[in-house]
Amino acid sequence: MDLTQGTLEEKTGRAKKMMLYFGIASLIMSFAGWTSAFIVSSSRPDWLNDFQMPQPFWISIIIMVISSITFIIAKRALKQGKNGLTTAMLTLTFVLGLFFIYNQFVGFNQIIDLGFNFTGPTSNITVTYIYLIAVVHIVHVLVGLIPVLVVLINHLRGKYSQDNMVGFELAETFWHFVDLLWIYLFFFLYFFLN
Repeated sequence: MDLTQGTLEEKTGRAKKMMLYFGIASLIMSFAGWTSAFIVSSSRPDWLNDFQMPQPFWISIIIMVISSITFIIAKRALKQGKNGLTTAMLTLTFVLGLFFIYNQFVGFNQIIDLGFNFTGPTSNITVTYIYLIAVVHIVHVLVGLIPVLVVLINHLRGKYSQDNMVGFELAETFWHFVDLLWIYLFFFLYFFLN
């Protein structure tokens, strides 16, 4: 397929998608760096072994998977002209994203209750990495919530149609990426700590 062919709108859509893919690739490299540092640091004498991930982090996986499903349903509903269902599913996706963030902080509180803080005399390098990786992911979920909200508002304004879904698709792609990223990060941490 020749990327230079098509209408200006089609070319713009392809360019936006390409920029998103480059952004996602750079995020993958960043998280690969942090997980690599995690692996290298695991040889330290003060490394915690058999650290149990807090239960809210497990629940977060379910929340993120459901939020991806609601986004997929929203897109299908939009293509079928079911605007009410699209609105409901986009709203639910947004609420689930907020619930994910809340749940992460519940997990952090459980870690603190175990006696581990991010820094200071009660910190540990293992737990500091968990905090770092989870917090950076939370930031990306917050960033992902912005386009979800923009898509919801644009949908309510009637901006999208079966032939005009670039913004919707960009938000959906980033949201699925953030969801998959959490699943990868959680299981990476889980298997490396047990």
